[in-house]
Amino acid sequence: MPMRVARGFTLVEILAVVALIALAMTLVAVTVGDGLTGARVKAASRDLVAAMRYTRGQAIVKREPQAIAIDVDGRRYRAPRRKWVELPKNMEMKLVTARSEMEGEGIGRIRFFPDGASTGGNVELILGEVAWRIEVNWLTGEVSVIEPKDRER
Repeated sequence: MPMRVARGFTLVEILAVVALIALAMTLVAVTVGDGLTGARVKAASRDLVAAMRYTRGQAIVKREPQAIAIDVDGRRYRAPRRKWVELPKNMEMKLVTARSEMEGEGIGRIRFFPDGASTGGNVELILGEVAWRIEVNWLTGEVSVIEPKDRER
């Protein structure tokens, strides 16, 4: 009786390889998704920081107070003589500023003065578990970003 040589793969082997590929793709998708979330928050926070620094610069150059308007409920902000900039969908915004700069429940400003100082405060941009905090020093008007942290719920 001649010996038969097996060629190819069994169904079980093929299913095992497909399952491993599916698992690897799931891990890659989760990792990339988390990275994209962080990138969106980072980009939005950089844009807001630029708008705040622009506003401070305008106050110094024009020698008159300038304010950046922040609409927390509408998830948007506006620098002087600029259009409203909306944040990406599902992104939350929190504002802490001087009581005198609040126009209502969800609308406020951070004002910059000709000497570079400001009313101070901070804005937090949140998307999922990623949060970036933008701080404005009241004495110097310096705008800085605190690295992202996971939110505690």
